[in-house]
Amino acid sequence: MTDLKLRYLKGCPVGCDSGLETTQYVLPEGALLRCSACGQLISQCTSTDYWQSMQEFDDPKGTLPVTGSEQRSFRRGKGFLKQISKLLNQSPGQVRLLDVGCSSGAFLNTAVNLGFLAEGIEPAPKAAAAALASGLNVRQGFLQEAGYADGKFDAVTLIEVIEHLSQPLELLEEIHRILRPGGVLLIGTGNAASWSMAAMGSRWEYLSISKHGGHISFFSPESIASLAQRSGFSVVAVRTRRVSFYEKGDCGMPLYHVAKLAGDLLNAVAGLLNKGHDMAVYLRKI
Repeated sequence: MTDLKLRYLKGCPVGCDSGLETTQYVLPEGALLRCSACGQLISQCTSTDYWQSMQEFDDPKGTLPVTGSEQRSFRRGKGFLKQISKLLNQSPGQVRLLDVGCSSGAFLNTAVNLGFLAEGIEPAPKAAAAALASGLNVRQGFLQEAGYADGKFDAVTLIEVIEHLSQPLELLEEIHRILRPGGVLLIGTGNAASWSMAAMGSRWEYLSISKHGGHISFFSPESIASLAQRSGFSVVAVRTRRVSFYEKGDCGMPLYHVAKLAGDLLNAVAGLLNKGHDMAVYLRKI
């Protein structure tokens, strides 16, 4: 077990005061730890390893989709935005939206193209500069330092961000402040209660800080609900998708293709049971 003084995460990021249990999911930095209260899984990586892994995000390309996946990325973002508009009962042109951790602006660009009154904030200087250069309305910095007015936004999106945070409660409290009453927050992250996690365990690529920089905190629908309650939100919808049993390279290609087909066949059922490994949680400001 990594020395507590060296660990980046000292306790449950959700804010529980309960103890941490050692799990059977062993990674290079040590076994994942589980909060005995909410079930949140956390990494034992050191502060040095965490900050080194986060350097990959200060890049002009940011999180832009790789060549050939642009349409898939657009469809996914469009699905998120359609649900937000539906929950708010507002047309896109009426929705003031802030994308937190917008990187170089892939999702933000989708929102603007669909007519949303969208802007972003991004701490990585190079990624934020690239978003600005493309014509998007983006601030460089951290949300807690931006000083947005109370109730400024109808919706906030937090996509592929929360798994990097040591103190997500502080961020959600600030999001709660800048949302208008009844406003919607979308959190997109991996699902640690998924069938993929159950099947692959420590082989699940999402857990790897070397392949996914800064991935240190792994949520389930239950731990997200606990975080929502602590920060003044209610959960209005949980959507999950995708099931995997092997990552490429874990097995021979014939077995990989059979397992992929099985995962595709189970995707609809996994969505109904919230067992897919891609998770989108829609929260409403109480």
